[in-house]
Amino acid sequence: MAFKINIGEKSGKTYKLEASAQGLIDKEVGDKIDGKEIKSDFDGYEFEITGGSDQAGFPLFKEVPGQILKGVLLKYGKGMHKKPRREGKKPAADKKPRGLRLRKTVRGRVISDAVVQINLKVLKAGKKPLVEIFAPAAEPAVETPAQ
Repeated sequence: MAFKINIGEKSGKTYKLEASAQGLIDKEVGDKIDGKEIKSDFDGYEFEITGGSDQAGFPLFKEVPGQILKGVLLKYGKGMHKKPRREGKKPAADKKPRGLRLRKTVRGRVISDAVVQINLKVLKAGKKPLVEIFAPAAEPAVETPAQ
């Protein structure tokens, strides 16, 4: 099964990749993995799994054990970004709603076949920079006759 993998650098640049990395199954959010488990181009890289989501869009949640779907009562933050209602004469600049909690469905922290997208963070860079790995192949220049 192919995973959609997002690799984030400290500079803020994110690289997208589709790979069938069977070495990622049964890993958990927060685990460190070697780059060779994803693709041979990532020799020397070390990544940390920071999150992901399944085919229905439910996020992986670090506090839920296993591979199950579970309804969790969340306050504002990870997994819950509800816009606050305007309350009375309070200024609208207060972005975090006070006391707002919602029950949201999340998936457990273990990667399974149901997971489609995985987020990774670079911990240790390899010999070849990511820009060179993800650079498109140079296309041969075609000269057009001048008229």
